[in-house]
Amino acid sequence: MKIGVLAVQGDFQEHINILQSHGADTAELRNAADLNQALDGLILPGGESTVMGKLLEELGMLTPLQKKICRGLPVLGTCAGLILLAKAIEGGEESHLAAMDIIVKRNGYGRQLGSFAADGTVAGTAVPMVFIRAPYITEVGAGVEIMAQVDGKIVAAREKNMLVTAFHPELTEDFTCHQLFLDMIS
Repeated sequence: MKIGVLAVQGDFQEHINILQSHGADTAELRNAADLNQALDGLILPGGESTVMGKLLEELGMLTPLQKKICRGLPVLGTCAGLILLAKAIEGGEESHLAAMDIIVKRNGYGRQLGSFAADGTVAGTAVPMVFIRAPYITEVGAGVEIMAQVDGKIVAAREKNMLVTAFHPELTEDFTCHQLFLDMIS
């Protein structure tokens, strides 16, 4: 199994480390040519979604990624990755990949000082959640399954081949969210 990890900005190395520690093969995706390899799944990591969106466009990666996701390539988007996948972003900001039927609020919990850790449940399993300048989902479409909420806000969801979290599962020892993603592949 080979998982491509978007490596243009953000905390991609943490995802690579956790996947490799559980036996998955990974590939860093840094330019459009990297998307030509056979991939079984894709991770869009946390980072700065606006910067990542601009880089995807400048590097010629946006359209190929959209096509791969729309054709069913399983994808895990965490924090900024969630924002990249959203069909709409509150406040009128232009969406990026616009693949998942969700509306998100960027920096939903505030700026850097609003970062926090919490315990939550994803798909019936207790998981530690690290929120850093985190977004949250304000609306979901009919085909979207809500996977987790914290303080009444949607922080994880799944639609078809897409799984998103507003928190950073790669920053904990817990493998639950990555395992849910790998299960979508197999």
